[in-house]
Amino acid sequence: MNERSSTNRLSAQELHDIDAYWRAANYLTIGQIYLLDNPLLREPLRLEHVKSRLLGHWGTSPGLSFIYAHLNRAIRQRDANVIYVCGPGHGGPAMVANTYLEGTYSEINPDVAPGDAGMKKLFRQFSFPGGIPSHAAPDVPGSIHEGGELGYALSHAYGAAFDNPDLIVACVVGDGEAETGPLATSWHSNKFLNPALDGAVLPILHLNGYKIANPTILARIPEEELRALFVGYGYEPLFVEGDDPALMHERMAVVLDDVLDRIKAIQDAARSGAKTAQPRPKWPMIVLRSPKGWTGPKEVDGLKTEGFWRAHQVPLSGLAENPAHLRMLEEWMRSYRPEELFDASGAPVASIRSTVPQGDRRMSANPHANGGLLRRSLELPGLHEHAVPVERPGGVKAESTRVMGSFLRDVITLNRASRNFRIVGPDETASNRWQDVFEVTERAWMEEILPEDVHLARKGRVLEILSEHTCQGWLEGYLLTGRHGFFSCYEAFTHIVDSMFNQHAKWLDACRKLAWRRPIASLNYLLSSHVWQQEHNGFSHQDPGFIDVALNKKADVVRVYLPADANSLLCVTDHVLKTWNRINVIVAGKANSWQWLSMEEAKVHCNAGIGIWEWASTDGGAEPDVVMACAGDVPTLETLAAVQILKHHIPELKIRVVNVVDLMTLQPKEHHPHGLSDREFDALFTSNKPVIFAYHGYPWTIHRLTYRRTNHDNIHVRGYNEEGTTTTPFDMTVLNGLDRYHLVLGVLDRIPEPAGAHIHLRQAMEGKLIEHAAYIRKHGQDMPEILGWKWEQ
Repeated sequence: MNERSSTNRLSAQELHDIDAYWRAANYLTIGQIYLLDNPLLREPLRLEHVKSRLLGHWGTSPGLSFIYAHLNRAIRQRDANVIYVCGPGHGGPAMVANTYLEGTYSEINPDVAPGDAGMKKLFRQFSFPGGIPSHAAPDVPGSIHEGGELGYALSHAYGAAFDNPDLIVACVVGDGEAETGPLATSWHSNKFLNPALDGAVLPILHLNGYKIANPTILARIPEEELRALFVGYGYEPLFVEGDDPALMHERMAVVLDDVLDRIKAIQDAARSGAKTAQPRPKWPMIVLRSPKGWTGPKEVDGLKTEGFWRAHQVPLSGLAENPAHLRMLEEWMRSYRPEELFDASGAPVASIRSTVPQGDRRMSANPHANGGLLRRSLELPGLHEHAVPVERPGGVKAESTRVMGSFLRDVITLNRASRNFRIVGPDETASNRWQDVFEVTERAWMEEILPEDVHLARKGRVLEILSEHTCQGWLEGYLLTGRHGFFSCYEAFTHIVDSMFNQHAKWLDACRKLAWRRPIASLNYLLSSHVWQQEHNGFSHQDPGFIDVALNKKADVVRVYLPADANSLLCVTDHVLKTWNRINVIVAGKANSWQWLSMEEAKVHCNAGIGIWEWASTDGGAEPDVVMACAGDVPTLETLAAVQILKHHIPELKIRVVNVVDLMTLQPKEHHPHGLSDREFDALFTSNKPVIFAYHGYPWTIHRLTYRRTNHDNIHVRGYNEEGTTTTPFDMTVLNGLDRYHLVLGVLDRIPEPAGAHIHLRQAMEGKLIEHAAYIRKHGQDMPEILGWKWEQ
């Protein structure tokens, strides 16, 4: 389909109203950048009126407001349901300006009401102590995307559109952002969007030519190459280019109407059941090419500014030392004719107010951009329906994450009608043993499906793409618009989204301070195929450090769970799907392994988050000689194996076994809501006895969590010490000193016995380590006593 040449141009009044709105937004943006203390320039501008801190960002703002104004026209004319994702990170002041013109900002912040006083407060708060950030942070109504870190706008937009059939997500992608890896991959999200069941994403690539100090790639390549690039991605690009505002308004109106007509035609055809030549439609997109710093100073001090990188931040600096710059600022602001835009009280005039959609149709008031307003609790299956029967500890084996997968299968079934739960992951749903979900759904796929393909369908509830960034972005967008989900990933490669995790955690933390931001469902991770089960893939796949990334975030936001068996994992899964405004990290293995707790025992244990396993202990409830602590499935197995050795060789030794599910319980209560008080901690770990702690991740993490505890000097942690290779599963624990033999030696080193006591046991353990090393190199697998080990009561 070719671009339309419409004769239905904007009327003179429509052109005037859109242009006036745009000028008002630009004026308000500049006022924020310079923290103007004289809102409507009713007197000549003086130095004391300006408090610029050189943090404002002008270059991209005119384009953002231009788009906003035209979307508002389309929303009013079509009663369209639209939200706005602002990808350019420096667009914060423009977004605030537009939400102020729509009235939403003042509704949320009554002290920033329309009028002189409110406008002054609006200007003075930007990037100022006690004010608001410089990006489209949670403080900005209508925002689901902060933009301070570039690359995630488009994946957020598609996440918002999934299962939202009436929603259009307008996503502005800056040409600097378009150079990032995550953004480049997220163009492929159109291969997963079902026009019959999902909403639509309207990508708007904003080419203003420059980053901070360099040209951008997509703005410099030939137009035919640019067009071919996006046609190759599967889009139909329509171009709006120029610098004359009147002509650009007309062109944008025509193109936007064309795009929205195409989107409607695509959806109508899909929803009517009409057959099409290709399963995936060619979705339209807009390429907007406008000057950087459009309508700003053409030159400053003889140097090109508009249309060049110098417009990126604050075009006019050094106002205190340069009166000429102050005069230029006044001329610049008066060029928007503020006397036409605001009435005598400083409020927007009626013609501007009339261009704004009403109520929830305002993009800044759309409930999809405050997803907690739409969030509904999931229907969850009963835990006992999925429980592994455990009549005695270590009496049965199971694949813990497979049991979890059967639980999630039923979550999908129970919530099929509401379509508010998705699973995302990088091609690892089945690998991480969640394959049971494919009994009730498939992987979403809008490309060709071959006869030999399995578990691909247009209506799939599972989203898989080999890009952790895109998976994370999809899920964040889905959650931020009121839905629920789970992200399954290999533990080592979850690090790819470290920075995205950080940004989402910061978003949630900021939202806690905003009463109008309703809570959204938690971001839930399953980290499987973990460090102790990557022996065949080797060192590259062995890294438990994502836990440490999580622990750097505020306690109110983050939880880390290390369930030791399937029933504990089920309890944790059920719990996290009921939480909100959190990030829950669950680490659990997929190997067929021994099960320890019945469902009732697991409920009690997981509710506490930590506890003594009496059935494994030998202290009889009295003061122990040693505490054997463990966190994680493999560390728990090795701890129990070590206890069994000690029970056999030193039956008089009083051992207490403490298992940790919720890692945050180790922190002091005043630092984390799940933390133990000092008295509770000492009751478990004693105040003076040696503690041998077998931990899933890096040992110093436990020391970091417990450094203030009374008995910290006696806590000796075994964990991952960055020793990895291609080897057997048990040898991985040996290389890192986490195995049962090293744990026994650790106990022998620290219990107060006469010199030379238990020398035979020590020699036996050292001998086992030598025997193990020789055996695996000869046979390629672990010793029979390791493979065939069982817990004995």
